Amino acid sequence: MKKPSSKIRDEIARLQEQLRAAETREAERIGRLALKAGFGEIVIEDGELLAAFEALATRFRTGGGKHERTATPSAPIPVGAPPSYDGEG
Repeated sequence: MKKPSSKIRDEIARLQEQLRAAETREAERIGRLALKAGFGEIVIEDGELLAAFEALATRFRTGGGKHERTATPSAPIPVGAPPSYDGEG
């Protein structure tokens, strides 16, 4: 038997609330970690910060969430560096 549209709408509303709550938890967690790392004190445009977060997310997605060590440690990438930054001069 098919569900009536009112039940489907109720289920959608419940799922939307669950999604909002999950996004809030995730945002609070990431925000706390960003503040711990000192991001609250950095003067940077939102677009640059978003690009840095996107690069970080890509790094962890492609590595399966695991940090892969290289034979030689690389220099830290400065905040706001372009995605092509290689650490050389």
